[in-house]
Amino acid sequence: MATIELDATDLILLAALQVDGRSTNADLASHAHLSESACLRRVRLLEQRGVIERYAAVINQRAVGLPLTVFVTISLTGQSEAALVAFEQEIATVPEVMECYLMTGSSDFLVRVVAKDVDDLARIHSTRLTRLSGVSHVNSSIALQTIVKRTSLPLASGRRSSSY
Repeated sequence: MATIELDATDLILLAALQVDGRSTNADLASHAHLSESACLRRVRLLEQRGVIERYAAVINQRAVGLPLTVFVTISLTGQSEAALVAFEQEIATVPEVMECYLMTGSSDFLVRVVAKDVDDLARIHSTRLTRLSGVSHVNSSIALQTIVKRTSLPLASGRRSSSY
């Protein structure tokens, strides 16, 4: 996807929505100094253009019994297009996989997994991750503490988007 040009009003709306995706149109319009109808048109255009992909709630992992965050590097036996596609389709079916990235470097994929505890991680590792198509090596690292975890992109020349 090509970069979409955003003006100052778009950035104000996006910053507000990143902080609170449940903001009312009236609140957004007030922040952006727009009429409510103009604000709604702008937000819908941002959605249609793919700038706003979706709306979601940020859930506390610990509160729902998934306190363990694990970063897993996975290497495949080969990097043919067919091997990559097969792996990508299968990894997408593992519910504990929160993110998966195709990487450069010594491993083919970096995966973020959530788990209840170390026993749950062992289950995920042995019954899911090592059984995916083409997997030759799996290396897991457990995160001890989250230092930074953002949900807002740094819009507008590195300014923090949470300060709208």
